[in-house]
Amino acid sequence: MSGDYSEFTDRMKKTTQVLSAQFDSVRAGRANAAVLDQIRVEYYGTPTPINQIASIAIPEPRSLTISPWDVSSLKKIEKAILESDLGINPQNDGKLIRLAFPQLTEERRRELIKQIKKYAEEAKVAIRNIRRDAIEQFKDQKKRSDITEDDLKDMEKDMQKLTDDYIKQIDEIAAKKEKELLAI
Repeated sequence: MSGDYSEFTDRMKKTTQVLSAQFDSVRAGRANAAVLDQIRVEYYGTPTPINQIASIAIPEPRSLTISPWDVSSLKKIEKAILESDLGINPQNDGKLIRLAFPQLTEERRRELIKQIKKYAEEAKVAIRNIRRDAIEQFKDQKKRSDITEDDLKDMEKDMQKLTDDYIKQIDEIAAKKEKELLAI
């Protein structure tokens, strides 16, 4: 690659990192504290991640416990989990909340795989938008005579290769998550 594409490479890398984080929050059959990362609890007027107001433990492969540091936030945590798309009913014993992860049904697996494909497609669109932004920037440089026509062609080719590489990476991440869901 001939030009400096670090800005666009960083943005594409960030897109794949966001996708991986989204995939971590997709509930599989076993307990994983990452499923709570997207859930916010109204805590003293501020939407706060659960892991900032409670400790989260995995006592067994299919269960999580949430122990709030301030017991008065227990009901708020329970409400936030119920309102999320997690699909698990929290059990509140007055001191902590238990989440029991049931075995995934075939129907739920299909729903989760659709969700994964949707996230992957959104990431691909974001990557293509970054490519478009880069090419527009290169064309502006060409208009200002900062680069030649040949430079522009080379840069467009380099950006396409970078885009293809990241799209392939997204497909690999999605396939791995899909395989993980089917194996449970």
